[in-house]
Amino acid sequence: MPTAVYILGLSVFALGTSEFMLSGLLPPIARDMGVSIPQAGLLISAFAIGMVVGAPLLAVATLRLPRRTTLIALITTFGLGQVAGALAPSYGVLFASRVVSALACAGFWAVGAAVAIAMVAPGARARAMAVMIGGLSIANVLGVPAGAFLGEHLGWRSAFWAVGAASALALVGVVTRIPRIPLPAERPALRRELAIYRDRQVWLAVVVTALAAGGVFCAFSYLAPLLTDVAGLDSGWVPMVLGLFGVGALVGTAVGGRVADAHLFGVLLSGIAASTVLLAALALFGGSPVAAVAASFLLGVSAFYTAPALNARMFNVAGAAPTLAGATTTAAFNLGNTGGPWLGGTVIDAGLGYPATAWAGGAMTLVALLAVGVALRLHRREAGTPSRVVMGATTATHAPADVTAPTGGTAPAGVTAEASGGASGGAARRP
Repeated sequence: MPTAVYILGLSVFALGTSEFMLSGLLPPIARDMGVSIPQAGLLISAFAIGMVVGAPLLAVATLRLPRRTTLIALITTFGLGQVAGALAPSYGVLFASRVVSALACAGFWAVGAAVAIAMVAPGARARAMAVMIGGLSIANVLGVPAGAFLGEHLGWRSAFWAVGAASALALVGVVTRIPRIPLPAERPALRRELAIYRDRQVWLAVVVTALAAGGVFCAFSYLAPLLTDVAGLDSGWVPMVLGLFGVGALVGTAVGGRVADAHLFGVLLSGIAASTVLLAALALFGGSPVAAVAASFLLGVSAFYTAPALNARMFNVAGAAPTLAGATTTAAFNLGNTGGPWLGGTVIDAGLGYPATAWAGGAMTLVALLAVGVALRLHRREAGTPSRVVMGATTATHAPADVTAPTGGTAPAGVTAEASGGASGGAARRP
């Protein structure tokens, strides 16, 4: 695995910390800004909305720009968004800073995934994505608990300053370690890539990804008040439990990334089914501190176990669209990350209590599981007769001579010239 892929994973650590840390900061933000916890939860949805809009928009807008320069610009914008959040004088300004940060984050994911995919062989795509998602897992292990700790002891704004500093370090890594990847000689045709949206398997992949991510986020976004108000844990336990979720995410990513290339549908079915069961358990036994903590850890395992498979699935069915495949996955994940917190806030506002967020999330993952079953049935029916759209993809058999690997050599075999440019095929994102 090229060194540059690990640098991208480390950059994702900063992005993921910012995205997920609000789950441990909602109570202090709500108090400081004079809003309710569900209203503060909309800050999570704001970030997700920015990701949904930003992924395809920036994938297209940066199509003909140098990859390395684009990554530098995006991580810089993201860092400035964290500074704006730390200085925000009102809820409105904080909301706007989250949207701007999300747009930059979405662009980085789409372009970064393209760079990662361009530097590995086709059989290593899920593993390359697992490295990037691993940065997200480490964010949950270290970054999110650290953010919650800072919020508890130094105020929630200190967490934003810390992410700004991490973004500066990521910028240094991108500048010094990401190689120059030339644009392809033949510019990708956007009209051809848009044709993937005529494939029902692409839309099934979007539905599965959005519902699987949304179900987990429906409960995870309100995990802090559930732990304190329902399980009866002291607020000092919140960073530790979030850290356990992150440890589970790291374990799940490592296992899922290894297995998904060979057993994609098996990972999807088993992982989403496990998330459904665990959400039901959290709803039923969330009043027990032991059960709540255990369910949080295992939910991290199951959610991130499926992430590499969800990413790889989109790339498999939308391989003819190197510009939009990764952006579509990012948008799908964040449709779920938008809808999940919104649905969780709705059930809380309805007076159903924090455990109801887990019931609602379980309903979403159950529908996702049914959608996987439909996709598998279609896959078996169409085996041997791929769709015209997927058959239109460039066959990945030869490495382009002009793609420079981080070590100074050429790109690995299996990388097409088309894949080296644009926000190419790489599946991007996580739950």
